[in-house]
Amino acid sequence: MVRQGRITIFTGPLSFRVRSQFPDVASWLHDAYRHHPAQVDADFADFSVEVRSPLNLRRWLRPQAEFVVDGEAPFEPLPRDQAPALLEWGLNWTIAASCHQWLMIHAASLERGGRAAILPAPPGSGKSTLCASLALRDWRLLTDEMTLLDPATGLLHALARPVNLKNQSIDIIRAFEPSARWGPLSFDTIKGRITHLCPPEASVRQMNTPATPAWIVFPKYVAGAEPKLTPRSKRSTFMHFAENAFNYSILGSAGFETVGRLVRQCECYDLEYSRLEDGLEVFDWLSDPQRDD
Repeated sequence: MVRQGRITIFTGPLSFRVRSQFPDVASWLHDAYRHHPAQVDADFADFSVEVRSPLNLRRWLRPQAEFVVDGEAPFEPLPRDQAPALLEWGLNWTIAASCHQWLMIHAASLERGGRAAILPAPPGSGKSTLCASLALRDWRLLTDEMTLLDPATGLLHALARPVNLKNQSIDIIRAFEPSARWGPLSFDTIKGRITHLCPPEASVRQMNTPATPAWIVFPKYVAGAEPKLTPRSKRSTFMHFAENAFNYSILGSAGFETVGRLVRQCECYDLEYSRLEDGLEVFDWLSDPQRDD
């Protein structure tokens, strides 16, 4: 049914009708989204997406895969063996380009006890590795990359989609949780070796429950470092979001007010760590309702 484009996947507040001629894309959908609600021949989907062969001679010579949303291909094709990953990257692009009913923050976010931690950080900081480990240890995964903040309510909405990991992070999380489910490996991408970690079933089951932001933590992996959690100024935190939210400028004054409320209500920190166990311990401490501030 994926080949005919008859399947619609529901991920948090969004729905995607997915079509692909590629068996590995269909297999990935079955594995990664097995716990997500799905509907055959749905009357409506927010977006119709397809991963297909480009309509040129490259379909036979050095085969490629192309992402299409609502009939348009927004970026260049990639090597054919990256088709499942291309679907995930394409879904990210589609959300970032279109979903301006939310402030979209380039950050991971997770929830425990109704309160959420937002983890913004540049590439190489260890954000996705830490996010994956928390999701595998009793934190509810909201998103690994695109945090959706409702300007009207101040609540975070979950996507509960696969976590994108690359290079050494893959090996670290495989050793951390041998029973985790994974997507296919892609080699020789612009980011090196990449794959996706399937979201925990518990996170998917609760994906329609919003969460209240409580902490903003900027993680940074530093080899050999002892864990250090340092309060961060709210001004610098505000400026980071103003510069790195996908649609801050599009939302205008609503973006300014939404970021301001978010930063005021959250505890803001920088976190240096070198061992996942230390990072997990810090987040356990943060989420402990009995702790002394």
